[in-house]
Amino acid sequence: MKIKKVLNNNVVVANNEHNQELVIMGKGLAFQKKVGQLVETDKIEKTFILESQGVSEKLATLLRDTSEVYLNISSKILDYAKSQLPYKLDDYLYVALTDHISFAISRHEQGIELKNALFWEIRKYYKLEYEVAQHALHIIEEEVGVKLTADEAASIALHLVNSQISGENMDMVVQVTEMVNNVLNIVKYHFKMELDESTINFERFLTHLRFFAMRFIRKERVEDTGDHFLYDQLNRKYPEAFQCSKKIKTYLEKSYSWSISKDEQTYLTVHIHRVTKRHEYQQSE
Repeated sequence: MKIKKVLNNNVVVANNEHNQELVIMGKGLAFQKKVGQLVETDKIEKTFILESQGVSEKLATLLRDTSEVYLNISSKILDYAKSQLPYKLDDYLYVALTDHISFAISRHEQGIELKNALFWEIRKYYKLEYEVAQHALHIIEEEVGVKLTADEAASIALHLVNSQISGENMDMVVQVTEMVNNVLNIVKYHFKMELDESTINFERFLTHLRFFAMRFIRKERVEDTGDHFLYDQLNRKYPEAFQCSKKIKTYLEKSYSWSISKDEQTYLTVHIHRVTKRHEYQQSE
């Protein structure tokens, strides 16, 4: 195999006999090597195939400032994820995970632990991805001796979930976008306000809606727990947000024949309240 690109002293990009682009890792593999020279096979420690165009360029940029140790960890995590998840993962995850793990470990070493605002939802709605991410924390600990928090597992799970969108066909992506936009419009018209898209609450709501729509596209059902205490509480505590969630429920039933559970309506109500409470406070002043 001939070297197509040198990413650093230990990582190169090459093409195999099937003209597939490979990322090849090994200690000193690329030391004093140039494009066009042969890869020394006895130095190869890790090889993985890239199917998406442009990923190697992004890896090259990332590895200028990031150790390939983290790329190796990402590769091990993705090998495990591919064996556990029933769908194809996008190659860009090599970049996204390497960057995330590097940053997470750097923060950990500085004593900075960030809470994942979507932790509860990710763990509940994406149990399989969260289980894979928990195993990813074990891989990280084994490789570099750093024990990251469960919030980081949720963040890794979120990367896995978000990776799926690029694997969907265009019709599905359009349908997700349409559903999300229509739900946002229902909220805007109900409250007669423009949502502040710069806020964390809006980002949380948008992420929740994307997950919400993807579950419908994949026909993934969330079973109702049967515990409706919070549902009843929110009906009384946040009546406007609850009424808005009922409009969304009606829209989904009429447009998609999708009857959402009380649990899902509860989560919608919470997010609607959060994303609109600035407006509510202004009205009460």
